[in-house]
Amino acid sequence: MAVGRRDKAASFRGSRIVVAIVIGVLLGCVIAFLFPYGLFNPAASVQNRRIGKTNFQIGSSSCESSERSKMLKSEIVSLSEKNSELKKQVRDLTERLQLAEQGKDQAQKQFLVLGEQHKAGPFGTVKALRTNPTVVPDDSVNPRLAKILEKVAVRKELIVALANSNVKEMLEVWFSSIKRVGIPNYLVIALDDHIEEFCKSNDVPVYKRDPDAGIDAVGRSGGNHAVSGLKFRILREFLQLGYSVLLSDVDIIYLQNPFNHLYRDSDVESMTDGHNNMTAYGYNDVFDEPAMGWARYAHTMRIWVYNSGFFFIRPTIPSIELLDRVADRLAKQPNSWDQAVFNEELFFPSHPGYDGLHAAKRTMDFYMFMNSKVLFKTVRKDAKLKKLKPVIVHVNYHPDKLRRMKAVVEFFVNGKQDALDPYPDGSE
Repeated sequence: MAVGRRDKAASFRGSRIVVAIVIGVLLGCVIAFLFPYGLFNPAASVQNRRIGKTNFQIGSSSCESSERSKMLKSEIVSLSEKNSELKKQVRDLTERLQLAEQGKDQAQKQFLVLGEQHKAGPFGTVKALRTNPTVVPDDSVNPRLAKILEKVAVRKELIVALANSNVKEMLEVWFSSIKRVGIPNYLVIALDDHIEEFCKSNDVPVYKRDPDAGIDAVGRSGGNHAVSGLKFRILREFLQLGYSVLLSDVDIIYLQNPFNHLYRDSDVESMTDGHNNMTAYGYNDVFDEPAMGWARYAHTMRIWVYNSGFFFIRPTIPSIELLDRVADRLAKQPNSWDQAVFNEELFFPSHPGYDGLHAAKRTMDFYMFMNSKVLFKTVRKDAKLKKLKPVIVHVNYHPDKLRRMKAVVEFFVNGKQDALDPYPDGSE
């Protein structure tokens, strides 16, 4: 009996062990299935959190996408506005810097003359400063024109003429004389498409401005005086770009290179409408008023006007101010003559209610830079003067311009001594 009970007890213990093993195996399988990376692996919890977060984002992204898109668009608009404002500030700062540099250059020049105290020196040796410094070139004013001028100009100088279809025949005689002399640095500003194509077909350097309603209307159909008035607005860009300009009307014949005969010591160097030493270079005109008795004689200084159809202008502050003043007056006084306004601004002194322009001026030699009054009234009748070879002849005094221009070519270029004879001194 005792042996039987021991056998039963041993059998019961064996079955419990088997059951425990089976339960352990089952629990291991369950745990292995639920926790493939281990029950205490920290990566598992991180992965679970990532899965949960991803699921949350997927669920919420559809709700937030439209709002996020609106926010991004708003930010882009805001950044664009800020970018534009920054660009404007950069431009403003650049302009201020350039003005500061100009002021510095001018201040240095003035300091050399006024800053230090100088002894006067011996009699006849004292010379004042006459030449204003040039402005700092600013290519941003007109990048397209700047590239053209780099190719055309020689030593930052060039001849410039404005032309529309009304002066096509004179323009052809004009640029033919320039080519004959061999002047490389010249440019035609075409005021209409026809002149632009005409110049290109004749291998003439040409520039047509960007559309400008105010200028284009005058440029296409305006007469000589109206077109002449445009030059003061248009030339400003050339000076801002740092170029000296020899402004030329198209009723001019070139017989020599004018750049070999300039002094370049003034802001403006111009040909004169004068016809002798007195009228060209100035004289003391005594006004007699007998009723004044002892003070009957009043001395007046006179000079005949500069010709606004042919002048050399340097890129200085006074020169640009001159162009601005003339252009402003012509805009406000449409019936004004540009040559009269040009001279008034150059010569009128400061007086109550008016600040005069402080620009240096030089009158060109009237035999070398000859107007048609000098030629037809004096030179052609004098055997010695007929042997002169002027730099240019400007047919400014006579309305039959084209015929006289051709006669000038015949006389000075082809040697036809009687080419000028058929024409009267004045207008027919």
